[in-house]
Parts: sequence; C-alpha cells; structure tokens
Amino acid sequence: MVLLKMKFNQQRRVRLAQGLWLLSWLAVMCGAFIFCLGVYLKTELLRRDEVEKESFMDIHVVPNILMMVGLASIGTNWVATRVCQDSLDASRFPRWKVLLLAWFVVAALLCCLLLAVVVLSYVLQGRLEESLKVGLRNGIRFYKDTDVPGRCFQKETIDRLQMEFRCCGNNNFKDWFEVQWVSGRFLDYTAQEVKDRIRSNVDGRYLLDGVPFSCCNPASPRPCLQYHLTDNRAHFNYDYLSEDLNLYSRGCRQALTDYYMGLMNSTGPGVLSVILIQVGNFHLRYLQTAVEGAMALEDPEGDSEGYILEKGVKETFEEVKVKVLTMMKLAQVDPEGVPVDAEAEKAADTTAEKAASPTPAS
Repeated sequence: MVLLKMKFNQQRRVRLAQGLWLLSWLAVMCGAFIFCLGVYLKTELLRRDEVEKESFMDIHVVPNILMMVGLASIGTNWVATRVCQDSLDASRFPRWKVLLLAWFVVAALLCCLLLAVVVLSYVLQGRLEESLKVGLRNGIRFYKDTDVPGRCFQKETIDRLQMEFRCCGNNNFKDWFEVQWVSGRFLDYTAQEVKDRIRSNVDGRYLLDGVPFSCCNPASPRPCLQYHLTDNRAHFNYDYLSEDLNLYSRGCRQALTDYYMGLMNSTGPGVLSVILIQVGNFHLRYLQTAVEGAMALEDPEGDSEGYILEKGVKETFEEVKVKVLTMMKLAQVDPEGVPVDAEAEKAADTTAEKAASPTPAS
C-alpha cells in the first residue's frame, strides 16, 4: 500500500521544486534567527554568572540546544536548496538519493529538539528560581568584601543589578537587614554607635536597618531614605508600615526570574514557526519520489507518482527495523576483533570440510 500518493507531471514537479527551494531558504534564515536567539540568551545568562549558583548551568541547556539546532537547520536546509535545484537535472539528482534518507532523519530530529526547547523553557523555571535565590544570597553576603580576591567585584555587580532591574535584595529590601554589608575598613570601631551595634549582635556583626544606595528609586519625589528605615521617629512625616521607603519594592530574584523566563518564553512562537516551516520541507519526499519515478520510466519529462511512504506505516517500520538490526549485527565485534558473522561463517566452513573428508580405515 502506497501512502499519500499523488500524480505529478513535469510542470507540477518544477513548481514543487521552486516552492520547496524558497521554503528551504526561508528555513535557512529561520535557522540563523534561532542561532542568534540562542547566542543572545547565552550571553545574558553569562553576564550575571556572579550572582548565580553553579547548578544554574542546567538552564544553559536551552540556549545550547538553540545554537546547535540553529546551525544544524542552516546546514540541512541549505542541502535541501541544492536538492531542489538538482531535481530538475536528471544527471545530478541521483547523487542525493542515499543522502536524502539521512536528511529526513536529521530534519525530524531537529523538530523534536525544538519541541524540547519549548518544554524545557517552562520545566526549568523552578531550578532557575532556586539557583538565583542561592546566588543572590551569596552576592549580598559578600557585598562588603571589596578587598577580598575573587569577591572584589560583587559590590559593583549587585549595585548595577539593582539599578538595572529596579529591584532590591533577594526577596525584598529587608534582606539587607540580615547581613553586614558595610566593610570593616570603613567603620570607626572607637565610635560608641558602632560598638553598641556590634555588641547587640550575637555574631559580632555590624547590622543596620538600612540598604545600599542602589536600592533607591530615583522616581520618588522624596529624598532617598537609606538608614533607620524601621524607626518612625528618625524621619519627619514618616510611617514605616505605610511608607514605600522610596525603595524598589520588588526583590531581584523575582526580577531576574521574570526577565529570563520572558526571554525563554519569547522563543516559543519563533521556535514553533520554525517547526512548521521544517515540517513543510518534508514535501521534499514528494519531489524525490516523483523525480525518481520519472527517471525509472526513462522519461524525465513524463508523468510520475509521488508519495510519502512506498509501503504502509507498519511495513515501513518493520523494514527499517530489519535494516537497523542488520547494521548493528554487522558492527558487532568479538573480543579479538573478528566480526561475529565472519567467525560464524568460518566455523561453518570448517565443519563442512570435516564432514566431506573420508573416514580413515581401521
């Protein structure tokens, strides 16, 4: 049973080849877009690796797949353009007959990988939030270590992050109350206020109900309040419970999660459109079978039939299965490096020779 058979004359084959040629070039440009999208997402993830946990590398699987699929899509669809061109020349088309089987396999694999990207974009959100939570917590804890090798850029990174994403702290501005974010080199340990704060803390840290300057919202009409944020008497016309504190209210973990998830979710429509274009390119199978049918009739300009599968789905699956098993069996090698089939054939020949040799007289 031939699956999805269609009749093709010379004019229809030419139109099909031209249409698939244009579609293939569109797929090449879409592959370039997917690759650039993966590079951009990868760059954005690496820009802030100082506030990301090591396990955050798991999320890099999304841009890595995008870049790999983008490059593969460019290569495979460029090959498709060449096949469409050569389909109009009976002398050049036969060279693609063996390669086209691999082309269909690669194209199907690309579609599966693109679907995996869409799924992973949603599945990895929980891992993304956890990685940012731990990374930002460490970044805030090391904010004061401007003279410690390996941590000297943490302050600049956190300040730029809070100003760029209009956020403060990990969950909110109160996260700064739990860490000493002022370096000891800038504290006067002879001052009574410094002594009192250090003594009041069991860990001997200098804790403040204050935040760095980068938490201040420049859009606020009131001058920034950085210190004594929980003391209503420290500021005129100020109520801690109702005042917005002139600070960014959103935590940086939520801000970064929304930003990265927005980038990854925006890939969904683009990726799905590429999948549709790639599926459209599977009509190359019609072109292949129609041209091969015309060549088999020794009439390149005559009518022919094109189809997706020469046999039914079940029969085709069984045939491919047999071919794969045969290839695997031929590839098997015994410990001494002799192919299994060759060794069995040699043993069979030896047995036949012994059976044919005459039995010696007693």
